[in-house]
Amino acid sequence: MTADPSPNLSWRALETRVGLDQLPAFHRAFLAWRGVESAQEMPLRRVQQRVEAELNRLVQAGQATREDDDWQLAAGALGGFEAAAPYLAPDILGQ
Repeated sequence: MTADPSPNLSWRALETRVGLDQLPAFHRAFLAWRGVESAQEMPLRRVQQRVEAELNRLVQAGQATREDDDWQLAAGALGGFEAAAPYLAPDILGQ
């Protein structure tokens, strides 16, 4: 799967699906996918800050909207982000 099948995907809901144990690796994979260098060596607090910065860049690009402490991702915003594919199945997203 290379494209986000959902017309409106909550980033926080996606993180919940990933699970706490896998979240640091997922965040680092997201940063690497977004072209952030040295994501594997960053401290966790810095990783979280950079993830939020990249999500805000998606907002600026018109691929997401910010709603309180969440981001609603537009369809296709995660296209090509293979680490997200297992968590984007329609049954997981409640479709």
